[in-house]
Amino acid sequence: MDERDLTHLRRCVQLAREALDSGDEPFGSVLVDAYGVVRAEDRNRTADGDQTRHPELELARWAATHLSPEERAGATVYTSGEHCPMCSAAHGWVGLGRIVYIASTEQLVAWRREFGFTGASPVNPLPVKAIAPGVVVAGPAPELEDEIHELHRRHAEASRQGPIT
Repeated sequence: MDERDLTHLRRCVQLAREALDSGDEPFGSVLVDAYGVVRAEDRNRTADGDQTRHPELELARWAATHLSPEERAGATVYTSGEHCPMCSAAHGWVGLGRIVYIASTEQLVAWRREFGFTGASPVNPLPVKAIAPGVVVAGPAPELEDEIHELHRRHAEASRQGPIT
């Protein structure tokens, strides 16, 4: 992971913060082409009840419509948290390139436990490589883990107390 990767990951933190401030879970993602140009970005939008509105899935859909197969293969998806199985599958099916994340699935599961979420998820928390073994993955990014951890802590606290202020 280099400084360019960290620059894009910092934007993911900003998007995750925007998601949290809007009442969503704190996840943000950026799609960057092979030349380093940001082509699309999004944040979690699940607060309305549609749990498929993850930024990684939205970026895969966007890429399928707007990029050629060659462009998709050369692109990198930067994200605040490692892709869930749904997003990993979309990434693989669309043929996107590398994934770079701040916090791993293992970390996110541990944080949820730490914050008192003990209920079972409707989807097994599997790492990207278990779903899309051909995808190149880099992460976690220790430089930004504390910021993402804090956003998830705030989300957990808010979900127990009502709307985030």
